[in-house]
Amino acid sequence: MNTTQHTLIILAILLMAAALLLVGGALIARAWRLKRNLATIDQKIAAHDRPVAMPHAQTEPPGWRERLIALSANWLDTPVGRQLVAEEDRHLLDQCGVNDTRGQSQFFLARVVLAISLPLLGLLLFDRGRWLSLLLILFFGIALGYMLPKWVMQRVARKRQRQAADELPLLIDLLRLLQGVGLSVDQSLHVIENEFSNVLPVLGEELTIAGRQYSTGRSREQSMRRFSSVFDNEDLRAVSRLLVQVEHHGGAVQEPLKLFSERIREQRKLDMKEKIGKLTVKMTGVMVLTLLPGLLVITGGMGFLAVIRALSKMSGKI
Repeated sequence: MNTTQHTLIILAILLMAAALLLVGGALIARAWRLKRNLATIDQKIAAHDRPVAMPHAQTEPPGWRERLIALSANWLDTPVGRQLVAEEDRHLLDQCGVNDTRGQSQFFLARVVLAISLPLLGLLLFDRGRWLSLLLILFFGIALGYMLPKWVMQRVARKRQRQAADELPLLIDLLRLLQGVGLSVDQSLHVIENEFSNVLPVLGEELTIAGRQYSTGRSREQSMRRFSSVFDNEDLRAVSRLLVQVEHHGGAVQEPLKLFSERIREQRKLDMKEKIGKLTVKMTGVMVLTLLPGLLVITGGMGFLAVIRALSKMSGKI
C-alpha cells in the first residue's frame, strides 16, 4: 500500500470519527435542552404547589449514572428510542422484570455506548490496511454492540422462565390450600403475595404487580393479562383463565386445581424421563472415550504383554 492510499484511509477514519462525534454531540445537546425545559416546568409546578421548604433541608445532587439514565429516558419515546428499544425488546425486559423507565433507559444506553465504542476499539486493535477490513471491523463492531445487550437479556429471561415453570406447582398447591380453608381468590392471592414471596420470587413478583393493578380499579382479567402472557407459558395462561372464571362465576376451585397440579407433575415426570434418555445417549460417547481404554488395558493387558514377550524372544533367537 502506497502513501496516498494510507493517507486516504486515515482521512476516512478521521472523517467517520468526526461524523460520529457530531451526531453524538447533536443528540446530547437536543436531549439536554429537552431535559432542561422539563426540569424548568417541574420546578415551576413544584414551587407553586409545595409549601416553603425548611432552610436547612438540602437534597443531594444526582450522580453521573443517574444523569445518564435520565438523559437516556428522554429518548425512549423518540423514533430513535423506539427503534433501539422496540416492542420485542420491551417484552424481553418484561420477562426479566425490569420493564420500567430505568430498565429501558439502561438498555438504550448500553446499546448506544456499545455500538459506538466497539467499532472504535476494533479500529484501534486490528489491522485496517484495506477498505474491506475497515468495513468488516465497523460492521461487526456495530452489530455486536447492538445485539450484545439483547443476548444478555435473553439469557436472563430464559432463566426466569425456568424459575417460573419450577414455581408453578407450588403456586397451585398454595392456591388449593388457601381455597380449602375458606379464603376467596383475592384473599388467597394477597396471602401469597405477602407471606410466600420468598419461596416464589418470580411468580410472587408478578402476582404483586397483578394485585397492584387490580387495586387501582382494573378487572381481574385485565390485571392477570400480564401474568398470563409475560413468560409465554401455556400452564400460566391456564391458571390465569381459571382464576378469572372463578372470579366471574364462582364455584369450587379445589378439584380443578388438584387435577391441574397432577397433570403438571405428570408432565414434569415425562420431561425428566426424556432428559434422562437424552443424557444416557450423550454419556455413551463419554464412556467410550474414558472407560474403554482402561477396560482394554485391564482385560487385554496381560495378553498384549505375553505377545510382545514372545515376539521379542523370537527376534532374539533369529
